[in-house]
Amino acid sequence: MLYLALALWGAVHPMYYFVSYMRAEGTGLAGLIDAWYVNASTHGLVLDLTIAAIALTLWILAETWVRRNWLALVAIPATFCIGVSCGLPLYLFLRTRPVE
Repeated sequence: MLYLALALWGAVHPMYYFVSYMRAEGTGLAGLIDAWYVNASTHGLVLDLTIAAIALTLWILAETWVRRNWLALVAIPATFCIGVSCGLPLYLFLRTRPVE
């Protein structure tokens, strides 16, 4: 249940900051994405999280293929639509359930 709690936290907490930024700047999603590339620090963070998301996706696909735990595939869109902070704990939560 801790993994599920972390997945929820990883979905809600970062989203609060994203929405706050978009409201304050009035630029919407396009402005938020532009802000990810304003300097080397933010660009490096985006690359770091992108590489982590790709590695997590490969891990999910490999384990799903072996374990036949098809429900775990929902962690892939969670990772790319919400973030690694949601996708990783969600996958770990789904992975810990017994496979039939």
